[in-house]
Amino acid sequence: MSGASTERMSNPNTGKVVVTGIGLALPGVVTCGDLLGPLPVEGGFDPATGLRGREMRHKDRASRLALRAAESALDDAGLTDADVTFTGAADATAVVVSTNSGNVDSVCEAADTVAREGVRGLSPLGLPQTSSNVIAGWVAIGYGLRGPNLTLCNGVTSGLDALAWARNLIVAGRAEAAVVVGVEPANDVTAKLLGEPSIDAAVAVILEPAGAAASRGARPRATIAGYARARDLAAALTGAGVTEERSVGLWLGDEAGAGHLAGTRRIDLEAQLGPLSGVLGVLQCAAGAAFLESDATGNVLATAGGPRHDAAAALLLTL
Repeated sequence: MSGASTERMSNPNTGKVVVTGIGLALPGVVTCGDLLGPLPVEGGFDPATGLRGREMRHKDRASRLALRAAESALDDAGLTDADVTFTGAADATAVVVSTNSGNVDSVCEAADTVAREGVRGLSPLGLPQTSSNVIAGWVAIGYGLRGPNLTLCNGVTSGLDALAWARNLIVAGRAEAAVVVGVEPANDVTAKLLGEPSIDAAVAVILEPAGAAASRGARPRATIAGYARARDLAAALTGAGVTEERSVGLWLGDEAGAGHLAGTRRIDLEAQLGPLSGVLGVLQCAAGAAFLESDATGNVLATAGGPRHDAAAALLLTL
């Protein structure tokens, strides 16, 4: 997607897509409600224990994080049974992953092996982990999901873009539901790439048409009401349908565009948790759903990017 032009959700008036499940695999965050208060909190996901288990074998770190978040989200949405088997429409459920570092550790390890030993030194078990779509692939394989399967590596707006692409797949009839995952692993390779330490982080949300969610008795947590990606934040806000008539009760974003929403309650998740990269937009969606479920009033605006980046994106959430 080009940062020079505004990207909007296709057919924004066709169908209503809602969030029905949320799953977290994030240190310092126990529940979605924690995202609305000071962070980090005591507890949360512990990678030292949470990434172990037979089902985690032969998988890269990002894929293991994504699987833990997806498991929680599908359970939260009521789409798994007691055996953690997917109970939805497997042939029509999409997986959309947002990650900017993803499996870079596996790619670097394979490149080092080739440099030392040649291609014969590569392990048949490890080579699949070098695929750029391996995370989405493992989530799909884990639950037998055979709908569209894709990964976005789109910089700071990647998480919000992933939500919009998943919503578009549903509106266009390409999928009946979508598992959207934002994930970034913490390891020596990502620390060197970013120039600073990061945290293991994964969050997943389940998107479904409002009618389908209602028919199975699922509780809608939030509705995606608008989205746009543009060269600057002002254009993104306009494209997403953020107007004075649509009251924003919570703004999830950094202070770069503060002039647009002066006086609105704002939460900057990265300021509290550190760099989130491809996780950011999906985590903002989870925080927005928690806000909409609270006693607070107003819609939720999530923004990413701006003056320091080549593009900006805005996502509007309502009940």
